[in-house]
Amino acid sequence: MNNVEIAMNHLIEVIKESEIYQEYVTQLERVKQQPDLKQQIDDFRERNYVLQTSGEAAFDKIEQFEREYEDFRENPYVSDFLAAELAFCRMMQDINIGITEAIHFE
Repeated sequence: MNNVEIAMNHLIEVIKESEIYQEYVTQLERVKQQPDLKQQIDDFRERNYVLQTSGEAAFDKIEQFEREYEDFRENPYVSDFLAAELAFCRMMQDINIGITEAIHFE
């Protein structure tokens, strides 16, 4: 194994040991225990992704989407999972940005 692979494996272990990742896994397992709720969350995430990446995400469409899912997001299982997922995604983005900037990748 070369040095990059060793460092990558170490980074993976550090990520898995982090509080942020552990909270994400905890919340994911929690919602997986309720398959219908997990499916609703997946549908919400897919619709949100499509809306955010469509290029035509008009303010009124976003506002309608937020109103439609307002009660859904108040469910503690949903809000806790989405918060944990967001924190984990931000951590992964920060790692990616940090590596990319440090090696001056253009």
